[in-house]
Amino acid sequence: MSASSTDMIETPPVNFEEIDYSEIDVEEVVGRGAFGVVCKAKWRAKDVAIKQIESESERKAFIVELRQLSRVNHPNIVKLYGACLNPVCLVMEYAEGGSLYNVLHGAEPLPYYTAAHAMSWCLQCAQGVAYLHGMKPKALIHRDLKPPNLLLVAGGTVLKICDFGTACDIQTHMTNNKGSAAWMAPEVFEGSNYSEKCDVFSWGIILWEVITRRKPFDEIGGPAFRIMWAVHNGKVWVAV
Repeated sequence: MSASSTDMIETPPVNFEEIDYSEIDVEEVVGRGAFGVVCKAKWRAKDVAIKQIESESERKAFIVELRQLSRVNHPNIVKLYGACLNPVCLVMEYAEGGSLYNVLHGAEPLPYYTAAHAMSWCLQCAQGVAYLHGMKPKALIHRDLKPPNLLLVAGGTVLKICDFGTACDIQTHMTNNKGSAAWMAPEVFEGSNYSEKCDVFSWGIILWEVITRRKPFDEIGGPAFRIMWAVHNGKVWVAV
């Protein structure tokens, strides 16, 4: 890790526990998030997930996620234990059940789940989002709600929101295009002013996806802009 990468969070405007990287025993790579690589590891005799940046261009997302996760404390949001400065990484709660996306669309055979499971997952997601939107003094918009960013623990019964690299404080005018096309509210990808309602839109797509076990807008295919264009023109919508 370069000196510039470690310097970037030596004096951040964030309160967090600094963790000595020598205390961490990395076991395996488990995926990627909004930035960097995510590994399963051991820290103080418990399983953790560490997210480490790989390039200077990812530092902004790192600072955003560190800042936002350090503010939150909710059973349906992944817990931040702290951060290491050298190498730069976040140390977070490990979700042994993987992502909701993998449950819905992963490798065969796909796990069975009931309507009760589906409603419980969506309710827990809504509770986490409501907590973010109700935070004081500044509420948070996640801006990238989607099944890959919803993790499962406790045998798949508890859902936790992760990946806060695109989250932002709620302001009067927001036009940054953050999020993933299939779950993104039209006002976001159109560059219009948007509010916390964009998370509610994403939640609605997730609800449909969990109930139907189908990928949203999968029939369109091709690059993401095709989904955006179709939604913008009102030519496509999800239907049960």
